[in-house]
Amino acid sequence: MFKTNLGLLRIIGLLEGVSYLVLMGIAMPLKYIWDKPEFIYSTGMAHGLLFVLYVFFVLLVSYQLKWSLNKCFWALLASLVPFGTFVADKRLFRPTA
Repeated sequence: MFKTNLGLLRIIGLLEGVSYLVLMGIAMPLKYIWDKPEFIYSTGMAHGLLFVLYVFFVLLVSYQLKWSLNKCFWALLASLVPFGTFVADKRLFRPTA
C-alpha cells in the first residue's frame, strides 16, 4: 500500500479523517463542555499536519494520474466534511483494475 503515492494518499486520508473526528468529537467537547482545553493543541496540530499532507498528496496524485478537475475537486472537498475522506477512499482512491 505504501509502494505508490496513491497508496500513501489513502493512508494519509484515513489518518486525516480519524484526526478530524477525534478533534470534533472528543477534543472540542472536552474543551467547551467540560472546560478541558489540554487536548485541543496536540489534536489540532496533528490534524493540521495531516490536512496539509492530504492536500499535497491529492494534488500530487491528481497530477501523476491525470485526474480530471472534477475528481480532484471532490477529493479536496472530502477533507472538509466529516467522514469525507473515508468516502473518498472508497469511491475515488481505489485503484482501478
